[in-house]
Amino acid sequence: MNQIDVQYFNTEFGELILGGYQDMLCLCDWRYRAMRNTIDTRLTTGLDSCLVEKNSAILVQTRHQLEEYFADERHHFDIPLLFVGTDFQKRVWQELINISYGTTTTYLQLSEKLGNKAAIRAVANANGANAISIIVPCHRVIGSDGALVGYAGGLDTKMKLLSLENKQFGTVQSKQITMNF
Repeated sequence: MNQIDVQYFNTEFGELILGGYQDMLCLCDWRYRAMRNTIDTRLTTGLDSCLVEKNSAILVQTRHQLEEYFADERHHFDIPLLFVGTDFQKRVWQELINISYGTTTTYLQLSEKLGNKAAIRAVANANGANAISIIVPCHRVIGSDGALVGYAGGLDTKMKLLSLENKQFGTVQSKQITMNF
């Protein structure tokens, strides 16, 4: 059976679980998120593999780039990614990568960029199913009214990440709505 090499990575923002498969990153997610089992099952089933706690070159590279990001020294990642999901989810995740550092977009704007304004709920669900957090920046998606909504790492973490990327964001008072992903 194939394996996904995993390592746990403590950061000032929370604990991440990193996973690499055949020299590509397939997992960079919050260890204690509500959908942890669902995400892990999707990955292991989709890749016909099991999770094995083991280090690898891709995980070392990922930790290094994340450390640079957290130190505000990196604004773009250049890690090879492996998306495991439906074609629609993959399209959403690819579009998330196009959201520039220090900016935000809304679920509606993301739906429009994907060519289907009515797919807002499906876009939100795909966003919540993202297994490569931070690098595929789902934290940059906010509600149409400017509210911080649904983030696997928690809304406090989402606010901290947005503030790291855009110092002015931390001064904005946003209505916070909780959605569990």
